[in-house]
Amino acid sequence: MNEQLPVNEEHPKLYAALTIAGSDSGGGAGIQADIKTFSALGVFGTSVLTCLTAQSPDEVKGIVPVDPAFVTLQMETVCDSFPIAAAKTGMLYSADIIRVVANEDIHEGIPILVVDPVMVAASGARLLQADAIDALCNELLPQARVVTPNLHEAEILCGHSISSVDELRAAAREIGEHYDLACIVKGGHLNGDEVFDVLYDEGEEHVYSGPRINARETHGAGCTFSAALTALLAQRLLLSDAVGMAKEYVRCALESALAVGRHRPLNFFCGANLNLPNE
Repeated sequence: MNEQLPVNEEHPKLYAALTIAGSDSGGGAGIQADIKTFSALGVFGTSVLTCLTAQSPDEVKGIVPVDPAFVTLQMETVCDSFPIAAAKTGMLYSADIIRVVANEDIHEGIPILVVDPVMVAASGARLLQADAIDALCNELLPQARVVTPNLHEAEILCGHSISSVDELRAAAREIGEHYDLACIVKGGHLNGDEVFDVLYDEGEEHVYSGPRINARETHGAGCTFSAALTALLAQRLLLSDAVGMAKEYVRCALESALAVGRHRPLNFFCGANLNLPNE
């Protein structure tokens, strides 16, 4: 019989973060990317699986959604055991799953919710059912602290095309004001050698820019950004500072990607100097 070791109150204490997302069997996105990012940035990662996928950086061969009741049970069990400082959502897939996540977020009182509105994989596979968009917009976004759409997801959320940095800025404001939350629109899909991302939060705008990274693969970069943001917010950083640090972490992970067979996945433990608080 194993005896439980006594708790040493002098041990450093970690903040706990939660990812509610799908599993990427290829390890570069989804739950797997989120947990690696949480660990790299110094928070304890917990998880709730919404879907299983048969997936690689090249394609999504299959998706099996988790029963919504079991999604609820996972959230209850994790939140009963750990003081979740911040949570993020990724692939939610269906309206039923979105509704139970929204209900449990309210029930558990999670203080910070980051919504990555995952809709379509880079390979083109649909990761959110068409009839789930209304549930995402009407039931989950109103509870979030921040939403992190890429350009195509922002076009869906605001209902019109985006083709310039000025339109990117307008979309961030439109989404933020409509849903009463902070919005970070990622502009990586705009043409140009410089990439612009825009944060709109309570009437204030922050524009982040940097040179486009010539990465062979970017699979999982969106998941990694939202996970990094969640980890940093869990450690009580200001949102505008956390966005800049999360962008720096993704840049480092892309630039230092290592060969794994024929793929070049993000290097989640790239050692970016983010000057995190020592708490």
